[in-house]
Amino acid sequence: MNATPGLIVPAPCQISGRPSRSEAESAVRTLIQWAGDDPDREGLVATPDRVVRSYEEFFAGYDQDPVEMLQRTFEETDGYDEMVILRDITLESHCEHHMVPIVGKAHVAYLPDRRVVGISKLARVVEVFSKRLQIQEKLTAQIANTINEVLQPKGVAVIIEAAHQCMTTRGVHKPGVTMVTSRMLGVFRENAATRKEFMSLIR
Repeated sequence: MNATPGLIVPAPCQISGRPSRSEAESAVRTLIQWAGDDPDREGLVATPDRVVRSYEEFFAGYDQDPVEMLQRTFEETDGYDEMVILRDITLESHCEHHMVPIVGKAHVAYLPDRRVVGISKLARVVEVFSKRLQIQEKLTAQIANTINEVLQPKGVAVIIEAAHQCMTTRGVHKPGVTMVTSRMLGVFRENAATRKEFMSLIR
């Protein structure tokens, strides 16, 4: 295992005074009543429990540390010095403004500097940050910045393409629209040829 000297490891994002499970279920009952229905009718009586359990899954990222996931690296690469790309990572998150789904895919690449990380860990970093209330711009930056800070590679590139239900099922009602965000660090930002190679490989 290789720890990064001098790295300040942020704690998972949590708040103090977290409501109890029963308080969360009560809040769901209130929303059902506010919507105009009866939380005690047969079809809805178990809904508060189901919603809270689904939220535990949707927002599991608050209880996980992406930095810790990247700490174990490997230096036995036999001189490999080309980019490592994980393409088409399924991404499911929730908009922090309306708490509705953001669904899409992420492409993640880095150019190693002597050491590499297991590829599943890259997908897990995407998963952890996406399982929090998000805006896509921040999500893209968090993934790239964390990989860059922990692995200290020659460069990192992250592109996210996603559809936001806050604009497809409400508000402006524009289905079929995809938002694309990118974060390029190191050689991916500084070297146009490296950036172009990455873009061609993810297509």
